[in-house]
Order: sequence, then C-alpha cells, then structure tokens
Amino acid sequence: MKPTVLTAGIVMWAAAAWAVPASATSGPGCLRVVNVESWDTLNVRARPSASSRIVDELPPRGHGIISLRGECVPRSRPWASRWCPITHYNGDYTSRGWVKARYVRDAECP
Repeated sequence: MKPTVLTAGIVMWAAAAWAVPASATSGPGCLRVVNVESWDTLNVRARPSASSRIVDELPPRGHGIISLRGECVPRSRPWASRWCPITHYNGDYTSRGWVKARYVRDAECP
C-alpha cells in the first residue's frame, strides 16, 4: 500500500513530537527564576507535586537555560498554582522536571 500525504504528515508530526532538542535556541520559550531569595534555590520535581522527588535545583541567578516543554497544568487552577514542565540546560548537564509557575517568568532564550 502506498503512503498518502496525510499518513506521511502524521509520521513526520509524530517524529517531531518525540524529538528532544540538544540545546535551547535563541528567542522566546525560556524561563527565568523569580520569587526565590538569593540564598535559596527553586526545586525541580520529578512530577507535578511538592511531595515528588527533587531532580534539580535552580538558583535565582546563574541557573543556565530553562526551557518550557509544554503547557502548565492543571488549567483549572490559578496561574500561580500550576506546575510547568521544564528542561534545564546547564553546560553539559541537562535535567527535566516540573516547577511551580509562581517561581518562573517568561524570558528570551540566550
């Protein structure tokens, strides 16, 4: 059976959806840490829950690049109460996890 244009498009979309960028690029789509004291860190959690395991810590300054991976959830909650999926790039180290929306703001990617 010969693939149709629609089938080829779905396959390309699925491949793109699963692709993980090697590094962040310039432009919008990044975040910066806010509402965290200079001596403290923002915990990155394995799951969108304060009781979930900590997978990384982001200082308010010098945290590398924080890239938003998707929509902050749940949409039914006020913005500050939502959890945002992120990827943190810091040199050769990359981590993925969740942060509370009240502690991050939009920023330009370097």
